[in-house]
Amino acid sequence: MHTSPHPLDPLLSRQSTSTLEDPAPRGADLDLILDAGLRAPDHGRLRPWRFVLIRGEARAAFSDCLAAAARDRQAPQAQIDRIRAWPLQTPLLIGIGAQIRAGHAIPEIEQMLSAGAAAMNMLNAIHMLGYGGMWVTGANTYDPKVNAALGFLAPSRLVGFLAVGTPKAPTPGTTTPSGRPERLAHVVDWSGPLTA
Repeated sequence: MHTSPHPLDPLLSRQSTSTLEDPAPRGADLDLILDAGLRAPDHGRLRPWRFVLIRGEARAAFSDCLAAAARDRQAPQAQIDRIRAWPLQTPLLIGIGAQIRAGHAIPEIEQMLSAGAAAMNMLNAIHMLGYGGMWVTGANTYDPKVNAALGFLAPSRLVGFLAVGTPKAPTPGTTTPSGRPERLAHVVDWSGPLTA
């Protein structure tokens, strides 16, 4: 029986982490994370990825931006308060977006998928460097005012935010990490066209 570490073990142990604290990656570590995003596949070499770093004091301004957008959407005050608090509790936010080239031979969906692949590469790099991260979407990701504030004007748009930092130590009594999904629940062996 083979018991030595497998090269894919770090990849297979990745999971989303929402309880984060300082330090966030910076310097060479942050450069590696961003470079991993820049290695995502992109049909036609369009390189549509755009990454917006929100850190330090800029988080307060972004907090105000998110709260204003939620207020404009007539969100309940309790939700606005949670939205306002989130950037201030997150050491580093990375807005991930796609600079869409409309009318191009490469369909827009493929340009968006490339930005999504960049986000996943970055999440894997975050984990492999010993940090924690979570891909966050929600109403603010799709809000035109939030997109514009970060430099994404239609048809370009955000695909989400990576919340990044160091995972907080679990407190006693918290749940253990979730297990891997059952492979057979998600995989089929195709043997020919399916009939209705």
